[in-house]
Amino acid sequence: MSPELAGVLQLLALVAALALAYRPLGDHMARVYSSDRHLRVEKWIYKGIGANPSAEMRWPAYLRGVLAFSAVGVLFLYALQRLQGSLPGSLGFASIDPDQAFNTAASFVSNTNWQSYYGEQAMGHVVQTGGLAVQNFVSAAVGMAVAVALVRGFARSRTGELGNFWSDLVRGVVRILLPLAVIGAIVLVATGAIQNFAGIHEVGQFTGGSQQWNGGAVASQEVIKELGTNGGGYFNANSAHPFENPNAFSNLFEIFLILLIPFSITRTFGVMVGSVRQGYAILGTMVTIWVAFIALMWWTEFAHRSPAYEIAGAAMEGKETRFGIGASAIFAVSTTLTSTGAVDSFHSSYTGLGGGITMLGMMLGEIAPGGVGSGLYGMLVMAVIAVFLAGLMVGRTPEYLGKKIGTREIKLAACYLLVTPTLVLVFTSASMALPTPPDSMLNPGAHGFSEVLYAFTSGANNNGSAFAGLTADTQWYNTTIGLAMLLGRFVPMVFVLALAGSLAEQKPVPVTAGTLRTEKPLFTGLLAGTILIITGLTYFPALALGPLAEGLA
Repeated sequence: MSPELAGVLQLLALVAALALAYRPLGDHMARVYSSDRHLRVEKWIYKGIGANPSAEMRWPAYLRGVLAFSAVGVLFLYALQRLQGSLPGSLGFASIDPDQAFNTAASFVSNTNWQSYYGEQAMGHVVQTGGLAVQNFVSAAVGMAVAVALVRGFARSRTGELGNFWSDLVRGVVRILLPLAVIGAIVLVATGAIQNFAGIHEVGQFTGGSQQWNGGAVASQEVIKELGTNGGGYFNANSAHPFENPNAFSNLFEIFLILLIPFSITRTFGVMVGSVRQGYAILGTMVTIWVAFIALMWWTEFAHRSPAYEIAGAAMEGKETRFGIGASAIFAVSTTLTSTGAVDSFHSSYTGLGGGITMLGMMLGEIAPGGVGSGLYGMLVMAVIAVFLAGLMVGRTPEYLGKKIGTREIKLAACYLLVTPTLVLVFTSASMALPTPPDSMLNPGAHGFSEVLYAFTSGANNNGSAFAGLTADTQWYNTTIGLAMLLGRFVPMVFVLALAGSLAEQKPVPVTAGTLRTEKPLFTGLLAGTILIITGLTYFPALALGPLAEGLA
C-alpha cells in the first residue's frame, strides 16, 4: 500500500468515527448545560467552594468567576512547582526556578501547555498528576463554559443572564470530560501506553553508559491532554514517544480525541439555539478548512523536490516511521487548527511551506475546529464579522440568529480579533530587535525567524506546540511567552462574554425575506472566506519573512 493511500484511508476512518460520535455527544452536551438537575457529587463540590449553582449571572459576574478561578489555579500551580523539592513523589527532582514555574503555571491554566522544559527530567509525580493533569481538566472546562455562555447569549432574549459559571465548570468536568477520559485512558492502556507511579530506572546498558526512564500516570494524562485540547506531554518527545503513543492505532485514536469535542460542540450549539442547521453551517466551515489544510500539508510533504526526499520517498525528517507522512500530517494539522499543541512529529523539520501551514492554522485563531469551547466561540465571533460584511454589501442592518449586530457588537468582535495578532507581532518584533533574545535561535535566516514567530503564535493562540530549535528556557522567553499565553486566553474572553451579555439583552428580530440565511452553504463559503482574508491581511508580511521565504527559496 502506498503512503498516500494509507493516509487517505486513515483520514476516511477518522471522519467516519467523528461522524458517528457527532450527534450523541453533541446532544449529550446540550442536555448537560441545559439541565436544572444537580448530581450529588456536584452538590458536594458546590458546598465545598461555597457556590450557589442556581444563581444566574450577568456577564461581569460570569467573567469574575472565570478570572478568579483561573488566578487561583495559577497561584496553586506556581506554588506546587516551587515546593516540588520538599514534596513526596518528586522523584528527587529539585524545585522549579521562578521564571519557569510562572511560565508553566500560565501555560497549563490558559489551556496552552507550552513546555520549555523536559517533562521526564523536571516534574515528579505530584506536579504531573496533582497539578498539570488537574489543570488539563479544568482549563478545558473553562473554555467550554465561556462558549456555552455565548451560545446562551444568542438563544436568550430580554435578559442579561448567561447562566452560572460554577455550574457550567463543574458539569463540564464531571459529566463530560471525566467519563470520556476514563474510557479513553483504558483504550490507551490497551494499546500499550504506560500507567504507573514507577520511579526512575535503567532500561539497558549502552556503549558509554546507560539510559534511564521514569514511569508515570501517562495514559490518564495523555487522554485529557488530547481530549481537552491541552497538548502538554508527560515526556519531552510528546506524542512521538512510544510510552505516550505506542502505535498507528493509538496515533489515530489520539487525533480522534483532539477533534471529538470541538466538532461535536457545533451540534450542541445548534440544539441550544433551536436550529441544528445553524450548527451544521458552522461545522461545514470548520470541516472545509480542516480538510483543505490536510490536503495542502500532504502536497508539501509528499512532494519530491530534492535528492534526499527522493531517497526517503517523502520529507521524512522529524517524523516517526511507525506513523508515516500521511498520519503525521493529519496530526500536525489537527493539533495546530485546534489549541492542542501535542505533536507526533517535529514541525521544525517539515518543509518550509509545511511549517508555514502549521503556523497559519494557529493564526486563523484555531477555529477549525479550534480548542475545546474556544474554537466555537472564536468561530461565532467570525460569524458576527461575516454577517456584518454581508450587511455592508447589501445595505442592510446585519442580523445573526435573530439578533441585530450593531455598533457595540461589532466593536466587541473587532477587539476580540485584534488581541492575538497584537501579542504575536509585538512580542516577535521585540525578540528580534533586542540584542540577546535572537541568541536562542538554533538556525539563522528565515528558519530562525520562523522559530521565534512560531513560539509567540503558539503561546498567544494557546496552542503550546513548538518549532523545535528555539531555546525557550530563558528569562526573556519564559516571561514574555507566559504573558502572551495569559493575555491571549483571558482578554478575548472579556470581549466574548461582553458580546454574550449584549446579545442576551436584545429582543429577537423576526425573519424576513431580506434576512441572510446563515444556515445555507452560501454563508459557509462567506464565513470561510472572511476567516482566510482577515488572517491573510494580518499575518502575510510576517509569514513572508519566515516560512514563505524558506519554502520558495
